[in-house]
Amino acid sequence: MEDNNHNSTSSAFISALELPEPDVQILTSGGIRIPAHSSILAMVSPVLENIIERPLKHRSSERVIPILGVPCDAVSAFVGFLFSSRCTDEQMEKYGIHLLALSHVYSVPQLKQRCTRGVSQRLTIENVVDVIQLARLCDAPDLYLKCMKYVTAHLKAVEQTEGWKFMQDHDPWLELEILRFIDEAESRKKRTRRLREEQGLYLQLSEAMECLEHICTEGCTTVGPYDVEPAKRTGPCNKYASCQGVQLLIKHFALCKRRATGGGCSRCKRMWQLLRLHSSICDQTDSCRVPLCRQFKLKAQQQKMDDDAKWKLLVRKVLSAKATSSLSLPKRKRKEDLKETMAGHVLKAFRLC
Repeated sequence: MEDNNHNSTSSAFISALELPEPDVQILTSGGIRIPAHSSILAMVSPVLENIIERPLKHRSSERVIPILGVPCDAVSAFVGFLFSSRCTDEQMEKYGIHLLALSHVYSVPQLKQRCTRGVSQRLTIENVVDVIQLARLCDAPDLYLKCMKYVTAHLKAVEQTEGWKFMQDHDPWLELEILRFIDEAESRKKRTRRLREEQGLYLQLSEAMECLEHICTEGCTTVGPYDVEPAKRTGPCNKYASCQGVQLLIKHFALCKRRATGGGCSRCKRMWQLLRLHSSICDQTDSCRVPLCRQFKLKAQQQKMDDDAKWKLLVRKVLSAKATSSLSLPKRKRKEDLKETMAGHVLKAFRLC
């Protein structure tokens, strides 16, 4: 009965394509023979072409191609794909792993791509270790990578499966490979998280200096240049979300008694660093209205302050963050207020209300 089903499947292909009588038989593990056409097989698979072109031992003998080691229905689905270039979701669900192996062995790249996508979409806790091994054997890097990521996300559950235990006993190198991948993935996450935090800090510094220039040039709610009357608004500045915090720090810097005695608190010292950073980046020294901009440049030239490698790196990072931000998000919303340690200002340069 099953033999008749395979014969009817192949006959359907034959009638649909209006081909001559089959001239080759595909022998499956169950002893079932599936009729096929050597011309179609040779056209789709170079491996089958080489098998077909081998001379027969006896001229009268029937040409038979054995495809063993997989279920008969999987072979039937494989032959069906060779004739029609179609594979149903039901076939992929049942025989996706077998079809992937067959597509690799017989060099059918179109089916291999389809199986790679289909199997990767059907990964489970129970089968992922087996699929990793198959992906390695079948040279399927995309599937291998997805399996690795799946194991990384579900490691505790995967470690309880029979597939993982079998791998530990029979393929410890694969276990080491998986654990190494997980370790590298965690390292990449930490590195990416650290880079994002650093980028956020550089963006904050860049925004603090933009806000500083805004206050020094235009003036804002309660603070502005000594020759410009600040706009006495009741609400916060809507141009920079951090502007209100910067103004508060300007007032702190102006009134700090420790700064007046020549020392200065930690916030005042960081303000000096912000002014120096602005001076290092500013390219409008003659027209710049930020206090001490020119003085810092002259001091840097005299004392060779710019020889500080760490300082040069900071300047480059802030410039890079500013450029990246302006290119990728030209209309970005200003984020949370800067910390109070990001700003302040020189007493003589401002009018405080």
